[in-house]
Amino acid sequence: MLFILLIPLLFTELYLTLKVIEIIGAGWSVVWIVGAIMAGIILLKNTHYAIFSNISNVSKGKLNLQNFQNASMAYMAGALLLIIPGILSDIFGVAALLYTIYLQFMAKITPAKTNFNHTKGEDDVIDVEVIDSHDRSDSHS
Repeated sequence: MLFILLIPLLFTELYLTLKVIEIIGAGWSVVWIVGAIMAGIILLKNTHYAIFSNISNVSKGKLNLQNFQNASMAYMAGALLLIIPGILSDIFGVAALLYTIYLQFMAKITPAKTNFNHTKGEDDVIDVEVIDSHDRSDSHS
């Protein structure tokens, strides 16, 4: 069943790759494919930095667990898709990495969550009485 679903994807990949080779030439296509594979390998080797950064954002309250999971999985998927030769897989890989960057950017501009109790009522009122021990009428005479 999965193989049947992958057949159109493989033909689309082949068609796009051949079109790009036709447009930019075989030499530049090889440079593109080798460059994308190298970028994917470098990203895959540096996965631990991305995950530690996501964990740090979770501990600071800037990233929830769902976004942590999404950012980590998108980073891994993007790196793996760049390693697979082909134009369509590169497009999907870059899109996954852009989604990771989007989540990281949103995590950095989202303010840290605080645990203040924002209930209003008489429990929040502090009653203070100020007693002046000096008599001010003696000093103005």
